[in-house]
Amino acid sequence: MTAARVAVVTGAARGIGRCVAERFLRDGYAVVLADVDEGALRQAAAELGGSDASRVLAVPVDLRIPAAIDGLFSRVESVFGRTDVLVNNAGIGRTRSPYDLTVEEWDEVIATNLRATFLASRAAARLMRRNHGGAIVNIASTRAIMSEPNTEAYAASKGGIVALTHALAASLGPDGIRVNAVSPGWIATQGYDELTSADHAQHLSGRVGTPEDIALACLYLSSPDNGFVTGANLVVDGGMTKKMIYEE
Repeated sequence: MTAARVAVVTGAARGIGRCVAERFLRDGYAVVLADVDEGALRQAAAELGGSDASRVLAVPVDLRIPAAIDGLFSRVESVFGRTDVLVNNAGIGRTRSPYDLTVEEWDEVIATNLRATFLASRAAARLMRRNHGGAIVNIASTRAIMSEPNTEAYAASKGGIVALTHALAASLGPDGIRVNAVSPGWIATQGYDELTSADHAQHLSGRVGTPEDIALACLYLSSPDNGFVTGANLVVDGGMTKKMIYEE
């Protein structure tokens, strides 16, 4: 099967990842949905594919397993023959005191969030350079620059993603591959109507973010028209990290 443009989105079964996949689909891409939750993945693919299922491919994958990541891109190559965009969105967190966080929990977060981002980027880049370039977008977080207690593994993984982004941009640039990151702030993936005025007031934008805000950022960073943008970390947080907040 051939496609004009192909985007691979990890963690695509729900939330931000699903919205990103839907946005790329609407923009004319064939979209590969990758997720560890096979049931939710199949449902998302069926709902997004609609009358044009040929542009949607669902691939169950456990990103903690390096061989599974290679298998994902082998499948993409066999079906579409190319990869133009990769959005590394999948991620997990473990909220636990640093006194109690186990080595296994630490390793699971780092493997899923950071190591998989590198391995998927490398696998995608090997396909991209055959077609003279592409774009990789890594979903980091404002937790790379600010924290709540008991989020050490998650913060470390997201800080690592920001650093990995500019390192990959330097290494892959000669192959025409741009690498950027998006750092979401507070993004409500459900229950938006239940948020309070105080929740929204914490943002300079006057509102909490939505998955569509992140999807639009990914689309911007992936566009060939924005070829001068690489190595960047685009903070999409409604200005929350720039707002001084005092408790009264």
